[in-house]
Amino acid sequence: MKTSISNIILLFFVCFSTTLSAQYIAVEENFTAQQLVENVLINNPCVAVSNITVKGIGVGSGKSFGYFSQNGSAFPFFEGVILSTGLASSAVGPNDSILSEGPTTWLGDADLNKALDISGSINATVLEFDFLPLAGKISFDYIFSSEQYLSNPSPNQCNFTDGFVFLLKEANSTNEYQNLALIPGTDIQVKINTVRGPSENCPEANAAYFGGFNGFEHPTNYNGQTIIMTAEANVTPGVLYHIKLAVADQGNNLYDSAIFLGGGTFKVEKNLGDDRLLASGNPICFDGNLNLDATEPGINNTYEWYRNNVLQTENTATFNVTESGTYKVEVTINGSSCKIPGEIIIEYAPELLPTQATIVQCDEDNDGLTIFNLLKADSQITANDSSLLSPTYYENQNDATPIQNPTAYQTTAPKTIYARVTNTFGCFDFVAVFLEISNNAITSPLPIFTCDGDVTQDGLFQFDLVNQVTPDILYNLPSGLVVEYYDNTSDALSQINAIPNIFENTIPFSQTIWARIVNGSDCYGIVPIPLVVNTFIAPDFDDEVVYLCDGKNKTIGVASGYSSYKWDNDTHSTTREITIDTVRDYNVTVTDSNGCEDTKTFIIQPSVIATITSIDVDDFRGNDNTITVNTSGSGKYEFSLDGNIYQSSSIFYGIGPGEYTVYVNDKNECGTVEQRLFVLDYPSFFTPNNDGFNDTWRIPFLQFYPKSKITIFDRYGKIVYNFSSIGEGWDGNLNSKPLPSNDYWFVIVLENGRTVKGHFALKR
Repeated sequence: MKTSISNIILLFFVCFSTTLSAQYIAVEENFTAQQLVENVLINNPCVAVSNITVKGIGVGSGKSFGYFSQNGSAFPFFEGVILSTGLASSAVGPNDSILSEGPTTWLGDADLNKALDISGSINATVLEFDFLPLAGKISFDYIFSSEQYLSNPSPNQCNFTDGFVFLLKEANSTNEYQNLALIPGTDIQVKINTVRGPSENCPEANAAYFGGFNGFEHPTNYNGQTIIMTAEANVTPGVLYHIKLAVADQGNNLYDSAIFLGGGTFKVEKNLGDDRLLASGNPICFDGNLNLDATEPGINNTYEWYRNNVLQTENTATFNVTESGTYKVEVTINGSSCKIPGEIIIEYAPELLPTQATIVQCDEDNDGLTIFNLLKADSQITANDSSLLSPTYYENQNDATPIQNPTAYQTTAPKTIYARVTNTFGCFDFVAVFLEISNNAITSPLPIFTCDGDVTQDGLFQFDLVNQVTPDILYNLPSGLVVEYYDNTSDALSQINAIPNIFENTIPFSQTIWARIVNGSDCYGIVPIPLVVNTFIAPDFDDEVVYLCDGKNKTIGVASGYSSYKWDNDTHSTTREITIDTVRDYNVTVTDSNGCEDTKTFIIQPSVIATITSIDVDDFRGNDNTITVNTSGSGKYEFSLDGNIYQSSSIFYGIGPGEYTVYVNDKNECGTVEQRLFVLDYPSFFTPNNDGFNDTWRIPFLQFYPKSKITIFDRYGKIVYNFSSIGEGWDGNLNSKPLPSNDYWFVIVLENGRTVKGHFALKR
């Protein structure tokens, strides 16, 4: 049969050599289904095929399936079988047209619909056969090509997808088909919309398996295709299987697709297992081995093993691997021409090189029992090797359960435990961890005092542990030690919840914290640190306002009894009192016996004796006269008419006529000024009878206003008398003749221009 097929192929090449360019594939549609399967696709003595059928369409002399050859082009397969949703012969390049050849009467395939979970497939070409494998693994190579691979599709074309399936099940069974056409390592079916390169409008998908969009000069007349992909399955030797290879359009008969099955790629292999690779995370551990088993049914089978293509001496069905390499086996079944190959790549993980570790912990009460944080040994053990995972700790190497609380492992010491070290590949080794107790004697420092420097003296304040405490702890200790601080001994032992170096006590006035002295990763010692917060509020230390008189000095100060005084004046005086002569604020800071400070501020304000600028007298109102004193100056002033009783108001009400002295006093003790004044009024009558009483009508104290003028009128407006303020007054006569008893009117014009009018009675 092979000879005849070869003759046919040779004849085909001769016939078409003048019509086809060598840059395109060639297709022959005259092959029978049996020839396509037995002589092209399989051609393998290790598999027996039977029950071969093919279903598709023939238009004239054209068919939807056939034989293809590379024909000198760049197509990846030398030869093989093509199954198409159109005419197989139309698959020949160049890529110069859109193939949409199948009629609508050409039906789809129900098994394909079910496997791909689609409906309405059309134009299905199906190749089926039974085969009997002699080994446990089969595979074949294929390329999926389609006109639906458009480099610039419209968005509504993105979800259309022609499909194909490679369905496998045991022959003559009701088992469900297994689809072998999947993205490697997944259960994703290979279709247009699951394998697509980057293009406009449609998203790419699994682009690593996309072969490319095709230009005009391409070996096939399809717009794009996948790369060479492999369909494979594990089978049971000697069991008859049925395989169904199908391709179909989805929804309509437009935009054809095709499956190219590589000739001779249907292989029957011995499955030696998955490759054991570093890249895939499953190498063999450095000190392990792997037993490869190539056993196949047969009495007279022979086995040849190769490592890196070098024949090994082993000739049994099994091979014990102890080093890296590519291992191959060739199983000859019962001395026949059937030689079943198998291959596996073995890589070894690097040897684990963990380092023994020692943890030195402190025993704060010296009872031999303490708490270890085992995780401190992690970096010692792994030596920062990124391939090693964090260790797990066990009390001995035979324990099934690790130590449950490795960060706070309480035990007596010295003691040896074990760390199980694992790399990223699951390989492990054990290494010893030595637990020891530090016995260094450390003197606890005296209580650390600070003063509460807050406005609120609540006994809470910050300690600078690095500068206030650490130097005392490390005094006379070896260099290189580091101090850490904790709230309690448990945290100090476990080295968790360290408090910051700038620490505010949480218990008012007095609190004990713990200092852990660290020597590298080891504990050198643990000591308690008493912290004390002293408070100090000096009495009567509120800010005080003090007034300084112009041109004078003054003494300011605070009480005695403090440990020290410090002023911020120019000489930085250290006495409790100072003399000042300048207006500014002065601060004095005092300290108590604990060295705590409090500060008082004297706010100096200027003051000056008053200047009386004027006095306004609203008089001639009987006993209801008013005096208003007008002053200038920056002091705070008080006012008096007798020098004894003072008021803050500069206005005096209800004043009777008479002579007065106004006193203006500076409340800030800068001095008092005074000024005499007179409150005037006129008599309401006089009796000029020469009895020595009220014989003249005159204005008391008017003589002190010498420029004042008085004019007296009778009831008819006739001037009866004129006199000045220095005159004796009016005796009731006109031209030396007495005027009769009656009412008379007057007008007084005072020096300041004020005019006073009124009337009085003359009685005889």
